[in-house]
Amino acid sequence: MVLKGVQMAKFALISCSKVKKDYPCPAKEMYMESPLFRKAIHYIEKQDYNDWYILSAKYGLLNKETFIEPYDVTLNNMNAGERKEWTENVYKQILELEPLQLYFYAGKKYREYLIPLLEKKGIQCYVPLEGLGIGEQLSFYKVK
Repeated sequence: MVLKGVQMAKFALISCSKVKKDYPCPAKEMYMESPLFRKAIHYIEKQDYNDWYILSAKYGLLNKETFIEPYDVTLNNMNAGERKEWTENVYKQILELEPLQLYFYAGKKYREYLIPLLEKKGIQCYVPLEGLGIGEQLSFYKVK
C-alpha cells in the first residue's frame, strides 16, 4: 500500500508455540511442529504484509530467520509484572521496525499490554482472530 509515495509498513506478528523442535534452528522452523503455527504462516505469507515476525516468550520479537535454541518459557506462567517487563522489551523492538500497521496472530497474553502502548504511538493494531478458540482459528486458516 502506498500513500503519497510512502511505503506503508504493515507487519504480521505471530506468537511462538509450546511445541518446538528439540534442536537449535531458525525461529520459523522451531515452531513448525504446531499445526496452528504452520497454518498461520501459510496464511500470513499469502497476505500483503511487508514482513512477519514471531513473538517469543523467551526471545521477544524474533526475525523468522534468527537461529535459536529450544526453550520452555511461556507467558502463561508469568505474572503480570513479568509480562509487563516482556512487553516493554518487545515494544522497543517493534518500534525499531517503524510500523504503521500491525496484525496480531497471537493470544491475549502476548498483546494485552502491548497493543495499548503501540496505539498510543499511533500504530494501528488489528487482531483478525480475536475471540476465536483454537478450533475456530484452525478453521479460519482452512478457508482462506
